[in-house]
Amino acid sequence: MARRRMPGGLPGGMGNKNMMKQIQKMQEEMVKAQEELENATITTTSGGGAVSVTITGAKQVTAIDIDPDVVDEDDIEMLEDLIIAAVNEAIKQVDEMSSKKMERFTGGLNIPGM
Repeated sequence: MARRRMPGGLPGGMGNKNMMKQIQKMQEEMVKAQEELENATITTTSGGGAVSVTITGAKQVTAIDIDPDVVDEDDIEMLEDLIIAAVNEAIKQVDEMSSKKMERFTGGLNIPGM
């Protein structure tokens, strides 16, 4: 009985076992990278440091700090704008960090959710 050769010239599926090990290792590395991202925190500021926002890699805001000097009862709208700007910048930085971290797994493709 002749030995069956798999693509790549390896008998009996040895190439498939190695490929499966590589895929499993890559999946484990992706899970680790995603956990690192979720545990990371980023702090951004707006208004020259008047408002700072801390956010996790999972996009959960954990802190907002406001310099009391920028609190003006007659201009609440400005304070709201500063908070929005800081939050949006924090989200943008998390997205950039995530893209850079996952790029080695996606090969630069923009895959939703990664």
